[in-house]
Amino acid sequence: MKRFDSGTLIPGSTWRAEAESVAEVVRRAVENLKNYHGETEVRPEMVERIKERIVDVDDGATKH
Repeated sequence: MKRFDSGTLIPGSTWRAEAESVAEVVRRAVENLKNYHGETEVRPEMVERIKERIVDVDDGATKH
């Protein structure tokens, strides 16, 4: 499982995305930027900054 915590990029932000792949986490993060922050274009540099902050998480700890 992969996770991006937006607070690692935008101080004070608490939004996060989790998914099985980096590509899906990035897709969700870009969608969030467009839908909730009014971004019309997400530059490749921003995508790279998101990718740099994606971490592996133990999905066994989140499943019941």
